Amino acid sequence: MTIDRLAERLRGFLQPEQVLTDRQQLRTYECDGLTHYRVVPAIVVLPRTAQECAGTVRACVDAGVPFVARGSGTGLSGGALPHADGALIVTSQLRAIREVAPQDERAVVEPGVINLQVTRAASPHGYYYAPDPSSQQICSIGGNVAENSGGAHCLKYGFTTNHVTGVEIVTPDGDLVRLGGRTPDPPGYDLLGAFVGSEGTLGIATEVTVRLVRLPETVRTLLAAFPGTDQAGAATSAIIAAGVVPAAVEMMDALAIEAAEAAVHCGYPQGAGAVLIVELDGPHAEVEAQFAAVEGFCREHGAFEIRIAADDAERALFWKGRKSAFAAVGRISPDYIVQDGVIPRTALPQVLTRIAELAGEHGVRVANVFHAGDGNLHPLVLFDESVPGQAERAEAVSGAILDLCVEHGGSITGEHGVGFDKAKHLPTMYSAADLDTMQLVRCAFDPRGLSNPGKVFPTPRLCGEVPGRRKGTHPLHQPGVAEVF
Repeated sequence: MTIDRLAERLRGFLQPEQVLTDRQQLRTYECDGLTHYRVVPAIVVLPRTAQECAGTVRACVDAGVPFVARGSGTGLSGGALPHADGALIVTSQLRAIREVAPQDERAVVEPGVINLQVTRAASPHGYYYAPDPSSQQICSIGGNVAENSGGAHCLKYGFTTNHVTGVEIVTPDGDLVRLGGRTPDPPGYDLLGAFVGSEGTLGIATEVTVRLVRLPETVRTLLAAFPGTDQAGAATSAIIAAGVVPAAVEMMDALAIEAAEAAVHCGYPQGAGAVLIVELDGPHAEVEAQFAAVEGFCREHGAFEIRIAADDAERALFWKGRKSAFAAVGRISPDYIVQDGVIPRTALPQVLTRIAELAGEHGVRVANVFHAGDGNLHPLVLFDESVPGQAERAEAVSGAILDLCVEHGGSITGEHGVGFDKAKHLPTMYSAADLDTMQLVRCAFDPRGLSNPGKVFPTPRLCGEVPGRRKGTHPLHQPGVAEVF
């Protein structure tokens, strides 16, 4: 009955088509891009303004109903997985580009704006938006902010957090609040930094001010084919060690290349055990000098074929195979798990060797696609769910890969977020005290524990244990290290 009363209240200030309770309609939203986990929400709400979003959150709070924000639903960690007894607040209809201000190198957009649309709006002014997830044609800025999304060109330009200067958010209490603005470094605590990448646990973005980057004078792209990933990794390390910082260095192994060829016919060199896509941009003279060095490093470390993009069309073809890699794997496997971990570049040969061993031990295949320049791996664990035991073996390999990343001084996620899928792995990186301390921040924003519950943290802790605040004294509060709000 709580959901029925909530729906009735929401329909008091929203149009009927903005409040969905029919189960067949609700099933549209049962998962994000990680389809391995599915939950049908109790109700879906489609606000069209920030005020409607705030009103929806206030109604949920008054009813004691948990809520989850969702953008385009392209996330790969289960971050937008609905709550079975809660509301899913979909921001895809907040899609206005409110302002493009080249004089300030800023754009102001609503959260439902698609990533690539920002660049299209800024390009006539000589600017673009740098963060470029592989899903940039369909992923939304609100989701990028929630997950602190990366992309191929984040090696040089940084992640979403480096390109967001301000947000308007609906707090978990239902208030509209601004964090940051157009200036690069507002005074006070960095609440904006806390919000970006918080995966919907600290509120919902309703407006985002992003940094625009001037279009480079020159862009040059090469595709280098190697016998294997060891040689391609050595070339990558040599490039970075020489002080060259390409806009992007991407690698695909033989299995990922096979999938891309089957899907988009990208025409990569025959017999390649690995390919590198290296792109440089900037002033013409600098790019030309660095490009010659990059080509030399590739040849020195065993590249048997190097192709240099002659124009934008050929450059797009190089990138087509890489950008389509995740979806392309569906051509060679009925099911797969997309993983996301980070390692130091120098550990690449050992980690890839161990991943191959894990795949062999468990009888599954792993295709490797990754941002080689910053060590961000995207192993795709292939399996057939119709074969008994394969899904479980694939999950075991997927988890072992994350443990492997941590063992080598890396992280369980580089850009996909923790969400629901990786929450159980967080204790491999952090102690119980660390996790409790993080939850103090969450509780300061969301003392009721209603905003995207069950995500990021492995078990309910502190205020997330039950609706309300933690009972008893937190171990960091007693000595005065932290304050409970």
